[in-house]
Amino acid sequence: MSELIEKPQPQDLAYYCKCFANLNVNNNKSRGKSPHKPILLLSVLELVAQGSIVNNRILVSDELIEIFNRYWNSFVEFDSGHQRGIHYPFTHLRRDGFWHLKAEKLPDGVRIKTTNKLKELVDYAYLDDELFVLLQDPLTRQVLIDILVATWLADSQTELSDLLDINQKLERIDRLELENLDADVKVVWRKSVVRNSLFRKSVVYAYNYRCAFCQLRITRNPTQNIVDGAHIKHFAEFGDSKIDNGLSLCKNHHWAFDLGWFTIDDNYKILVAGDLDDDSPYARSMKDFHHESISLPSKEQYFPRLEALEWHRQNKFKA
Repeated sequence: MSELIEKPQPQDLAYYCKCFANLNVNNNKSRGKSPHKPILLLSVLELVAQGSIVNNRILVSDELIEIFNRYWNSFVEFDSGHQRGIHYPFTHLRRDGFWHLKAEKLPDGVRIKTTNKLKELVDYAYLDDELFVLLQDPLTRQVLIDILVATWLADSQTELSDLLDINQKLERIDRLELENLDADVKVVWRKSVVRNSLFRKSVVYAYNYRCAFCQLRITRNPTQNIVDGAHIKHFAEFGDSKIDNGLSLCKNHHWAFDLGWFTIDDNYKILVAGDLDDDSPYARSMKDFHHESISLPSKEQYFPRLEALEWHRQNKFKA
């Protein structure tokens, strides 16, 4: 198990990044590292992003349990040997220093064995005040989510198959489990910040962390790089998080692609808007890339889908 991290004063994002990357988790020889704590934290961050947790009180709510179970089904294999249950990590996260309980009815040393018992004995959990303030910023949440996904739930740096398997599981959840949910809940789930993190990680990995437009590649560690996973067909409209609906683009070219300032033809060549006025004294201008080929993934199965590129040309490109 990892040792409890000594808190610096004051606590900052770097400290909580270290906390999230060094959670105290059980490490069984046959089952491997326990995924309970990372999945609980992802579920909490999801609810913060959705606006369901607006004060520093994390209740054992049906909403939290539902999201925890959804991510469990996505990230954890059925035959992994790990037992699903939010009651496992909810009290044990106290050992990591930033998670606290309001639980006056919980006797010392009592081990909670069911979710119903957890609801009975624990009023709520709360985070360090500094951490809860940091979580109000979407970019900060994104950093912490990326760390949880990369460190604990999709840590293969040699194979993309694990990430694709999880993406496919999430696709199946959308098609099957969400059929019985009302429209508002479906919209919230489709906007999931954790799903977005997994999509970004999968796409940029497929492109070897390189911008498909300008081929820029700058990385610091597996969770920090200069490129984004950009949806070709908008996820909010189509709910398509498959790898071939993605492009790896640096920040500037992601923004320009979303605005329709450039697009890509069926031969994977760049088409730049003719009326674009850009001046790049220290780099090539966007117009210089007109008719050049984009950088593609090493495997053809991850190439941008031609149908998606056609949609972008017809609906977003401003020639």
